[in-house]
Amino acid sequence: MKQTTFTVKYDEEKLNAIRQYMGKKNVDFEGELTEAMGKMYEKYVPQAVREYIESREDAPLAARRPARPQAGGGGV
Repeated sequence: MKQTTFTVKYDEEKLNAIRQYMGKKNVDFEGELTEAMGKMYEKYVPQAVREYIESREDAPLAARRPARPQAGGGGV
């Protein structure tokens, strides 16, 4: 699955405190965020949509993309 990056605005002091105390417990900050995103995905995205997305992940890349039209329009 293709990964993406997104930005979230959050209070800097609170974020630093989170990272500090997570570090003391040897907890990975990004791992926790990824897990939280996964839980939101499962909570809010309907099962049928999740199944569709998962089925597209299993399909070969060529099968997922529609054929591109040829340049020049193919006219005479």
